[in-house]
Amino acid sequence: MPDFQFQSVTTSGEARSGVLKGRDRADVVQQLSSRGETATKVHKVKAGSKIARSSATKNRRMSKVEMSTMIRELATAQEAGLPLMQALRTIRRQAPPSSAMILDHFIHCVEAGDPLYKAAAEWGDPFDDLIIGMLRASDASGKMSTILHQLSDLLDRSIELKRELLGAIMYPAIVAGLIGVSGIVLVTVLVPRLIEPLAGQMILPWPTVVVMGFAGFILNWWLWIIVGVFALVIAWKSWVSVPENRFKYDFIKLRTPLLGKLLRDVAVARFTRTLGTLTAAGLPILDALKITRDTLGNVALANAVDAVQDQVSSGKPLADPLEKSGLFPPLLVQVVNLGERSGKLEEMLLHSATAFDRQVNASLKIFTKALPPILLIVMAALACFVLSAILLPLLELQSLIR
Repeated sequence: MPDFQFQSVTTSGEARSGVLKGRDRADVVQQLSSRGETATKVHKVKAGSKIARSSATKNRRMSKVEMSTMIRELATAQEAGLPLMQALRTIRRQAPPSSAMILDHFIHCVEAGDPLYKAAAEWGDPFDDLIIGMLRASDASGKMSTILHQLSDLLDRSIELKRELLGAIMYPAIVAGLIGVSGIVLVTVLVPRLIEPLAGQMILPWPTVVVMGFAGFILNWWLWIIVGVFALVIAWKSWVSVPENRFKYDFIKLRTPLLGKLLRDVAVARFTRTLGTLTAAGLPILDALKITRDTLGNVALANAVDAVQDQVSSGKPLADPLEKSGLFPPLLVQVVNLGERSGKLEEMLLHSATAFDRQVNASLKIFTKALPPILLIVMAALACFVLSAILLPLLELQSLIR
């Protein structure tokens, strides 16, 4: 059956659009009417216009929260015993605009006989390898509601972890910004007005010379400084885009005090929960490792997982290459080793994921409690240096007057 592009209005007055498959225009109008929509425009999609349709539908972005909600609603509908097509149409009736067009695409593909994971892969962003892999596992295992609930839980935990990280970084970032702004204002505005009248009357101490030189440099070259900052940002992005350099940068981050432990704990918690969920869903271990690799957010850890894949594909245990990489904690290696020996790898991973989540929370608390005092020490050191640059010439001038 051919594709028809449509525009419609719901009973609440909401405008919707999408693509449906039908025998003719009247069939599409009837389909829209059956789900409570009045067709305002229906026309047949010409051959070769699929790309235009895809680019038009991607104008609406879906957040991870909306994605998790849509998947959970679909899982609940399936759990209630609704067939997939009826479940999609049911949640489509009250779907927000961000997910309505995606659901129209799903309905169109499923009606044409395509599986759900293929429809998600055809749509593209925001359906990444993790979501597509879980949808494929749900289709292959016949346990769609269970696996979709697992996927939704995984997305919810990812959202929660991201919020925790943002909350942990927000306060130190604000403090660091205030330190930078106040320092520049103090050095460029207040210090020159106090010290310049004394410059011709005495030899200035070296802290004062340093501060005055810094203030003069900023005032005289501020435009070039801004240009230089932009150039450095562009150069940095270009440098990091090289795989070898990105590996070095991510490896250094893992070795950085405080920050490195936090990043590793976050990545390990994500690795454990994702790998456990995928293997429990029935995906082969190599496919699960490939999908999990792309969720770590660190090239050094991703390369370590690549090495694990190579070893596992040649028939070796999973725990040995994890241990040899030196980037994964001993507890994870022990859990994987016990899981492989007992034949309950997915259960061990999912059980240990909770423990690693607690470790992430502990690392977050340490990071948030340790970083502000460090920033305060840096601010106090800068303030003492600037204060000495102001007071030393004043004290020396007072001694000359006496």
